[in-house]
Amino acid sequence: MFLFSFQTKTRMKVNSTQVVYFTLNAYLDTSSFTCFFFMIVLILYVLIVGCNVLLIVVISVNRTLHEPMYMFLCSLFVNELYGSTGLFPFLLIQILSDVHIISAPLCFLQIFCVYSYASIEFTNLAVMSYDRYLAICHPLQYKTIMSPRRIVFLIAVIWFPPFLAVGGTTFLTFSLQLCGEIIDKIACFNHSIIKLACYDPRLNNIYELVMSFLTVCVPLSVIFYTYMRILKVCFSGSKQTRQKAVSTCTPHLASLLNFSFGVSFEILQSRFNLSNAPSMLQKVLSLYYLTCQPLFNPVMYGLNMSKVRSMCKELILLCRKKC
Repeated sequence: MFLFSFQTKTRMKVNSTQVVYFTLNAYLDTSSFTCFFFMIVLILYVLIVGCNVLLIVVISVNRTLHEPMYMFLCSLFVNELYGSTGLFPFLLIQILSDVHIISAPLCFLQIFCVYSYASIEFTNLAVMSYDRYLAICHPLQYKTIMSPRRIVFLIAVIWFPPFLAVGGTTFLTFSLQLCGEIIDKIACFNHSIIKLACYDPRLNNIYELVMSFLTVCVPLSVIFYTYMRILKVCFSGSKQTRQKAVSTCTPHLASLLNFSFGVSFEILQSRFNLSNAPSMLQKVLSLYYLTCQPLFNPVMYGLNMSKVRSMCKELILLCRKKC
């Protein structure tokens, strides 16, 4: 019995050292449509980069937009670039490849990028809801509370805690002894790697649940509380207050619901068996929050916020004149 246990542990260690790359098993044979899918993904990525960069430049260049709300919007657009860059170049390479493999270091780097992007997105949306709450419920104290130092602090809160939390998750997954190398996904996801562990990864699961609570549930609680207060003020306030709340909160709510839908499906798919659902639908929805949200946010805010929309038009006209 002791000899068998020793041999099993030895085999586990040997297997874990051999995992230098992972095979992505969810890609279908689309050789006849390779160019079509490549162009679709490339156009989507170019649109994402173009829209987000345009709005970042507009907010950075125009001093009239150097207000807290637009600073947090700029942070949101930077995060869209960060998240999409963690996925789209990889997808473009995989579409053109005959063998769908990824090296282990790149796989863990992608996990870090994707999960930190999602955590930063939720935190950013929570800070934006807090900003709207102050602007609508405490308009007289807004400028005093939202000082430049407070803005810098809130942007640090948006970025650094998610990096630390996801860094811990990625490190724990990286330290696992793995007994397999086949991932039934289009890209690398943390839970897919954990499933390949040679032993029960209880510590990883507990840490992931705690960090999910801190990086998802806590921001959602902040958003829920601030919107309850905003609704209370809207119902008891003037028509002008209600119009201001609707104009500034509608894009934020739409962004939150869109992102929450995509993340919820990915969590359900990774934790539960959804084999009854069509495989193509599973693949599309598993990447929904990484492909649609980075384009949804700049379009939604660019079209709905009059200041941003007018500044974008001015910048485009200026570029045309120079050309």
